[in-house]
Amino acid sequence: MRAPTDCLLVGRWRIVEADIWERDHLDLCGPAMLTVTDRGHGEIAFGALQAGLEIAYRRSSIGFTWQGCDEMDEVSGDGSAELLDDGTLQIEFAYHDGDEAVLKAKRDASSTAC
Repeated sequence: MRAPTDCLLVGRWRIVEADIWERDHLDLCGPAMLTVTDRGHGEIAFGALQAGLEIAYRRSSIGFTWQGCDEMDEVSGDGSAELLDDGTLQIEFAYHDGDEAVLKAKRDASSTAC
């Protein structure tokens, strides 16, 4: 699935905070990031998690399922992200049968929407 041409979330987003983890944890293995492509996929990385996303698009939000590894364990879940009025992104992120978190992200300065 391709993103509609007016989807405002396409690009790279720097995850800057979470309601259940400290900033040090978010950047444990590198800068915490969310990448939204215009081709139905994306990536998220924070803490020890690295995962691929399957994305469903709307103009100012996305829904996604994800699958990846966290501390060498296979994990999966789902989530959504919504563009807020201040230009930040609010990400609701859930592990299957596990933690749920709300993350905040800002557009990465080197990212441009496609």
